Amino acid sequence: MLQAIEKYQDRLINKFNIKYKRYLFKEIDFNDKMIAIFGARGVGKTTILLQRLQELRSQGKNALYISLDYPFLAGSDLLELVEEIVNKEYEYLLLDEVHRFTNFSLYLKSIYDIYDIKILFTSSSATSILNAKSDLSRRVTLYNLKGFSFREFLEYKNNTSLKAYMLKDVLDNHLNISKNIDINNILEEFKEYLEVGYYPFYFDKSSSFYQNLTNTINLTIDIDLPSLGLIEQKYSYKLKKLLEVICESEPFEVNYTKIAQMAEISRVKLYDYISYLADAELILLINQATKGLKKINKPAKIYLNNPNLIYAYCQSQKIGTIRESFFANQVSVKNDIKVSNIGDFLVNNRFIFEIGGKNKGFNQIKDTPNSYIVADDIEIGSGNKIPLWLFGFLY
Repeated sequence: MLQAIEKYQDRLINKFNIKYKRYLFKEIDFNDKMIAIFGARGVGKTTILLQRLQELRSQGKNALYISLDYPFLAGSDLLELVEEIVNKEYEYLLLDEVHRFTNFSLYLKSIYDIYDIKILFTSSSATSILNAKSDLSRRVTLYNLKGFSFREFLEYKNNTSLKAYMLKDVLDNHLNISKNIDINNILEEFKEYLEVGYYPFYFDKSSSFYQNLTNTINLTIDIDLPSLGLIEQKYSYKLKKLLEVICESEPFEVNYTKIAQMAEISRVKLYDYISYLADAELILLINQATKGLKKINKPAKIYLNNPNLIYAYCQSQKIGTIRESFFANQVSVKNDIKVSNIGDFLVNNRFIFEIGGKNKGFNQIKDTPNSYIVADDIEIGSGNKIPLWLFGFLY
């Protein structure tokens, strides 16, 4: 068994030639004994594993990559396999698609407790890790990999290097930052990103991108969520129907009774299904800003996770929804974002943002401290009016 895995790994790594490293690669503390990278299908989790494998090999370390969806692993005892791996003096084990392996959390806990080997693994979701009966969550360090930021898309496409900025830097220095970003036709690049740029596989399969993205959505719902025990496969069509209904609903008019009726789902199941789709990073939930001890038990706005999904899955695309989806998607990676009663969003409980086109005015947020207009279709802003595309430089 181990010999077959080693041969497969060698064939895989010999064909692997992706040099570009995502933002998360630099943030991971690889000294931890057990590390999990989770995120949506298609955002590049396997790429990080293989880049880490290359790095370890270049350092003379003994490392082994295994994808747990290998057909020949079906019915195998993972502990017995790890025993063989450790006996062969491997120091690092890189496991891909662990959610595809039955009771993976119990195995990983045992490996952590028994063997002196470092584990780096990927999963489609944090839910099965954090809620594991094995209490795996106390042993593992979690990292969430998102899709390409607009900055990364530009870097990869143009083979260049661009700096990421903290939100406060963008707010205080957006004029200078915008002027110093040396990219031609930035608004055309931004339009392309909104349509096709969030998922790295666009650059491998550009001509069939939407077909592949739709397949990715279907695999997430039909395979990943059932394998995590979140939904029976026979009900997966209901989640697809729910996505279609979300496409048709205005984010600022979330009517749960109406959504449940249109998706033919009970109100009780609706909240569960929304949670599953959010966990799979197919939708993005934004809560209402509240004060004191007041709590809210349902999100105030629901978007498809990123604009690429809107173009791929929705029969019609509303520009206002696309703009808000982009802003929320990019800003939420490093910041806390909520729905505001004054503008569109409240970020970090301090900054108010109103999203719109190039002619968007300040009427709605007039005289509001720390408030900003985020405008599409402008290359450079002025005062408290900031280009929408610049919020794609936050990671």
